[in-house]
Amino acid sequence: MVEGIIKGFIIGIALVVPGLSGSIFAVVLGVYEKMLDSISNFKKNIKDNIIFLLPLLFGIAIGILASTKLVLWVCIRYPIPAYLFFIGLVFGSIPLIFKKMCSISFKLQYVFLPIIGFIFLYLMTKVGEGNVEGYISIEKLDDIDDILIMLFAGFFSIACMLIPGVSGSIMLMVINQYGTIYNAVDKLTDMLRYMIVGNWQLFYESMSSVILLIPFSIGGILGILVMSKIINILLKKYEALLYYFVMGTIFAVIITLIQTGISANIAYDITIIETIIMWLTGSVCIILGVLCTIFLDTPEKI
Repeated sequence: MVEGIIKGFIIGIALVVPGLSGSIFAVVLGVYEKMLDSISNFKKNIKDNIIFLLPLLFGIAIGILASTKLVLWVCIRYPIPAYLFFIGLVFGSIPLIFKKMCSISFKLQYVFLPIIGFIFLYLMTKVGEGNVEGYISIEKLDDIDDILIMLFAGFFSIACMLIPGVSGSIMLMVINQYGTIYNAVDKLTDMLRYMIVGNWQLFYESMSSVILLIPFSIGGILGILVMSKIINILLKKYEALLYYFVMGTIFAVIITLIQTGISANIAYDITIIETIIMWLTGSVCIILGVLCTIFLDTPEKI
């Protein structure tokens, strides 16, 4: 159970950080296929599916709530170590993906699948660029249009997020709802704090934004139910081919993380000592990321 919560926590963090893919980290941590199968075939074995999904979902919820402020602050304050750690996590998944690819005999035409996967994800991340992360299009639910927008945002972002490599945060940026949703998540933590201290005026003010998460969650659940069945069918019939595609998205994720978190923040006007410290710290972060993936990867549960 603790392991499931830890894995869910990491996936939850990935859901918040723009450019990171929750589904890729589910692959990285060895829970992607089982998660899809448990959702798609929930009624076939309700007890076992609940035992598997509950700690995972609990960890995801904690990861989102904890990281909305903290992880985004770390990514802004210490972007290079943070993103190098993420890169390490992704690097650690490559042997697992390669093993999946080797389950069928190689054919020359399969080379195009990782290329397609790379181009697809890289272009998707570029589509999300330029959108203001702090832009809040809807402060609270005022009418039926707001409800429909939140339903669509949930369905679209969560359904796309289940495609390995696709960032749900980027998809929210594409439809200009990233700031809206994470403002509501941020208000949720504020609401809980105000409830504890008994400040009911600020509690109700925060709750007006938190209510946005209700139709968003309903849309997200519908997106999960639809897309999980589609991808689960693909995994059962074309598992190795799907992972050829995923390998391409893996490298697109790494390049995107380098561009957004490393290249954009690296300083060239620093001393030799500072440069050495920066690269030593970065190397440690990458190694820690790889070790985390290896430690948390449990092949018998895949």
